Amino acid sequence: MSFEEPGPNNNYLANHVALLLGSLKAVTGRDLIDPQAEPLETARQLYEAPFFVASHDTLADPILTYGNRFAQELFEMSWEEFTSTPSRFTAEAPNREERAKLLAEVTANGFIDNYSGVRISSTGNRFRIKKATVWNLIHPDGSHAGQAATFSNWEKV
Repeated sequence: MSFEEPGPNNNYLANHVALLLGSLKAVTGRDLIDPQAEPLETARQLYEAPFFVASHDTLADPILTYGNRFAQELFEMSWEEFTSTPSRFTAEAPNREERAKLLAEVTANGFIDNYSGVRISSTGNRFRIKKATVWNLIHPDGSHAGQAATFSNWEKV
């Protein structure tokens, strides 16, 4: 299930960005983008931000649903590739069990801070993310909508 890349013609996916940012604020009390900005400007700023933001859905094998430009560049994927990729493929097979434990902890606790782990791009480049925040996405009615992550610290390995 992929959808059109964020841009001016689709309001930079402002509804999804509102879900990402509203859920983060609810579970951590923090903002990633100026909360006073208009929704369209907020969504544009998040897409163009100089840090990683991505989300996945609630399927048994979750699919990535959003990746800002930074995320797409780091994982070396187009929007179409990114939003049709199972999120487990962002980690190498030996690291997937660790990733699954992380996501279970997020599900149970709402979010975690300070996560570090090795990830792999679509072309095989490995990198370690540092100090990531991972949180649950929650619809206004309280239903679970997936999970999201953000970080700005990473290094090639």
